[in-house]
Amino acid sequence: MSGHSRWAGIKHNKGLADAKRGKLWTKIVREIAIAAKISGGHPDSNPRLRKAMDDAREANMPADNIKKAIQRGTGELPGVNYEEMVYEGYGPSGVAVIVEVTTDNKNRTAGEVRRIFSSHGGNMGETGSVGWMFSSKGIFVIEKSKTTEDQLMAVALDAGAEDINSDDPDVFEVTSLPADFEKVKKAIEGAKIPISSAQVTLLPKTYVKLTGSAATSVMSLMNELEDHDDVKNVYANFDIPKEIIESAAS
Repeated sequence: MSGHSRWAGIKHNKGLADAKRGKLWTKIVREIAIAAKISGGHPDSNPRLRKAMDDAREANMPADNIKKAIQRGTGELPGVNYEEMVYEGYGPSGVAVIVEVTTDNKNRTAGEVRRIFSSHGGNMGETGSVGWMFSSKGIFVIEKSKTTEDQLMAVALDAGAEDINSDDPDVFEVTSLPADFEKVKKAIEGAKIPISSAQVTLLPKTYVKLTGSAATSVMSLMNELEDHDDVKNVYANFDIPKEIIESAAS
């Protein structure tokens, strides 16, 4: 286990805490608006919108807020015109980093993201400079205390999951193709197995193992990027010990 799943789970729980400050709501509203703008305001025919609405409900966002975000995306209500951008670069120790943002001012956001990279000993690169190091996958994190490996395998693999990783002492990691994400999610939920986090993400093909101050420096970069209002997702190919990840998220 690379540490990726543990970081994903911590980010998920941290995000729910951020909802109390409204920060997570802002990011979800942008995602709902973008999803509705691209593929329409009907969740039954728009998987991205359906996922964003699920995230909104989990963050206890009022239904009226969700409705207005959809209407802003479809143009039924006036709203800010957001753009999606992707930045690639390297963090400390050569860790590859991809940053997805949703912004109403791409020049401002690019400058701020570049400054964050530089302040942590990294640098932004050209488009494609690190993207080849990642592949798009659906990923589900499930606590081992909530199910058995045999039960999870029977449910997930039958629904189209690619693999189940049980190396982590605390969680299972289920991966799928993005196209099978919703089918696998529904199957796991239908079996009454609680999911700690579920997302379509970018998984590294190889990892950079880090410990000590090098690991702490990378986690500091990750946290500052994640905390930026315009940043939607951050992906990196670090392999960092559990205790350092948990300490960085506290």
